[in-house]
Amino acid sequence: MNLALAKNETGRALSDSFAVARDRLPGTGKVAEARSAAFEAYDRVGLPHRRIEDWKYTDLRALMREVLPLAPAPDAAALKRAAAAVKLQAVKETRRLVLVDGVFAPKLSELDGLEKGVAVGTLRGVLESGEAAVQAQLFTLDTANPMIALNTAMMTDGVVIEIANGIVVTQPLHIIHVATGTTPTAMFTRSLLRLGKDAGVTLVESYIAADGAKTYQAHDSLVISIGDNSRLDHVRLVEDSREAVNISSAVITLGAHAHFNTFGMTSGAAVSRYQATIAFAGEGSRVETNGVNLLNGRQHADTTLFMDHAVPHCASREVFRAVADDRAHSVFQGRIIVRPHAQKTDAKMMTRALLLSDEAEADNKPELEIFADDVTCGHGATTGALDESLLFYLRARGLSEKEAQALLIQAFVGEAIESIVNDDLRELAIAAAHRWLEARG
Repeated sequence: MNLALAKNETGRALSDSFAVARDRLPGTGKVAEARSAAFEAYDRVGLPHRRIEDWKYTDLRALMREVLPLAPAPDAAALKRAAAAVKLQAVKETRRLVLVDGVFAPKLSELDGLEKGVAVGTLRGVLESGEAAVQAQLFTLDTANPMIALNTAMMTDGVVIEIANGIVVTQPLHIIHVATGTTPTAMFTRSLLRLGKDAGVTLVESYIAADGAKTYQAHDSLVISIGDNSRLDHVRLVEDSREAVNISSAVITLGAHAHFNTFGMTSGAAVSRYQATIAFAGEGSRVETNGVNLLNGRQHADTTLFMDHAVPHCASREVFRAVADDRAHSVFQGRIIVRPHAQKTDAKMMTRALLLSDEAEADNKPELEIFADDVTCGHGATTGALDESLLFYLRARGLSEKEAQALLIQAFVGEAIESIVNDDLRELAIAAAHRWLEARG
């Protein structure tokens, strides 16, 4: 149940911030009206809290406390710091699309020589140009969710990608979100990918911090439509500053006989939440979602997935792994709904958590809602510690305790990482996992 509370000082400050930021936000007319309506929807609830069921384990009023003011547009110094950070994330044979402090940076992006049938634009450009069809798709996210509503109200820029029918893009597209601010600020971005029929592409998203960027908030959302007989491979890596907050949302819609393969890893940010809705709109489609949380200290990471089987003959697989050390807290909420006409659905979900200390916590909440009678569905969840006998075996062969633990952790998360089809991107995810392992005390 959503509870409207009296506006406090934080609420008034955010209202003032929205009023001040309006001149910087792209779009007029219906776009501006949609922003105002979305902000009102957010303002009625404010930051979500534990009395809202979907946010039971991630109380942003306690974890995040306030929404920071909008980040200023990046200056030359910020772009220089961002360039240095992007260089460290360079992946061979990918096309970079860079957002710096929530603003698209063409000088750091690779826009020349796009493959035939591929168009790349910016959210700001679409909202200011009056492209009604694209604007309508950008505003399809449900503003009943307060953080989506806030993102709708404040979104400043993003990447808009359109891939024509029959085009299979050979070069992965890499959206890199870079925070450079040395003072506490917030970034609001939204991107769109429209994949035509009989098409294919690989999309990568990275969230990183430039040198000196520590306390910031990244509020991002992504809208994806996958055409009939098309395939999208998606890799998402969150390596934000350890003092940052990352709240991201995604809405993915699949046509008939489409294939969506996605992998996500969170090893950065003090507080993060990824909430995704995946909807089957055409028969014969398949979704594979794989995720990993690598957490220590007091990190809190929440992955919330909603799989909506609305048509027959579709399949989905969810594999999620969490490793939590120290006083970290991992949350996985997976909900699968099979609607009355979605016969022959095949949906399975499995989540496993590995706790490395007595104070670490993992909350797994798998849910099935089945309204059809000819389906194959199931879910499972396990939580445990490292196998002491395996640790002893490895240490008896000369490995230190930390090295032995690292090997077992790599094996534990390996099943999810192996779902990445592209070799270079798989190595990128493995490198991120190694950085986390090396940073462990």
